[in-house]
Amino acid sequence: MSLMSEYPYIDRRISAYVLKAASMYPVVTLCGPRQSGKTTLARHLFPDYDYVSLENPYIRRQFQTDPLLFLQQHPAPCIFDEVQNTPELLSYLQEIIDRENKSGMYILTGSRQMELQQTITQSLAGRTAMVDLLPLSWQELQAAGIKLSRDEALFYGGLPRIHAGQVAPEMAYSDYLRSYVERDVRQILNIRQLAEFETFIRLLAARVGQIVNYSSLAGDVGVSATTIKEWISLLEASYLIFRIQPFYNNFGKRLTKSPKIYFTDTGLVSSLLGITEPAQLSRDPLIGNIFENFVVSEALKFRLNDGKRPNLYFFRDTYGFEIDLIIDMTRRPKPVEIKSAFTFNDSMCRNLERFSKMVPDALPAALLFAGESLGNVKGTEILSFRDIPKLFS
Repeated sequence: MSLMSEYPYIDRRISAYVLKAASMYPVVTLCGPRQSGKTTLARHLFPDYDYVSLENPYIRRQFQTDPLLFLQQHPAPCIFDEVQNTPELLSYLQEIIDRENKSGMYILTGSRQMELQQTITQSLAGRTAMVDLLPLSWQELQAAGIKLSRDEALFYGGLPRIHAGQVAPEMAYSDYLRSYVERDVRQILNIRQLAEFETFIRLLAARVGQIVNYSSLAGDVGVSATTIKEWISLLEASYLIFRIQPFYNNFGKRLTKSPKIYFTDTGLVSSLLGITEPAQLSRDPLIGNIFENFVVSEALKFRLNDGKRPNLYFFRDTYGFEIDLIIDMTRRPKPVEIKSAFTFNDSMCRNLERFSKMVPDALPAALLFAGESLGNVKGTEILSFRDIPKLFS
């Protein structure tokens, strides 16, 4: 494992899309989980812009006391960081944008999807490009010269602070959960059952890659299924988890209708499961689930970093036949199986062969595993987890 000893800037693949968006829209809104690098990216790409952090209570009071004076003191071009703290700012920006009508006037960042979308729909609809920035991807880490084994990749995750060598992962994710998740929980839903919420998120980490069963989670946590649904929506709004939906087609049989849940960062999953070093992962009974989470989240990052819709699904029928990942490309499904093993064997491709017979217009299948890429084997592309981008080529 090679961590960087300083805090150099790590190039983000999404940069080209952000710059293009800023040349076309008055506002670009960078959304994503806390500590994913939104502020660093904005200040790197737009170094000549004024910068205002709305996390600072003193700055927020300045705005609330005299909004018009505040905006005179911080004219465009300007970066406003963590705008969910002052949603009323966007109404004032709308007046300025409509009056001046220039591209690249403001860069906004925010960490809570639900609140931002509601506010932007009211004030900045049609005036802003929405860009989702998740933690560092495997591809970005490789390009920066950071070499990781399978288990190191799962354990360290993608928080830039960790790969800059600023903080150990077990401390970073513990602090992340305590300092950010619980604060956002209180602010958004005013949850009083913090002990139950912590139990819930740890149980969710133990069920990554599984079909969501709200009633089962509710019974294990000791709250209602409705509460579980609210909490899942909260985690999704904070970009800590994401859902992928089942893939539908006219298969002539009943299909699973519930989604699967994954975390956007496997480092947080490892922390929630009590894993304290990479070596533990290979012995953990959930290694297959965590590795699947890693691959699916990397696929999500790849699509978002290109400014594209994810179009990621899974397939499962009521008889238990399943394909881990379906990528909908040009309206044709590409089936992908994910295996955490380092050694390939033909049996890993059985479900892919069955799916390809069921769906004749499906794109060539791919198997992604922890070993080295082997090329095409009996019509299936055998890929290393290091070659996730090839799934989209």
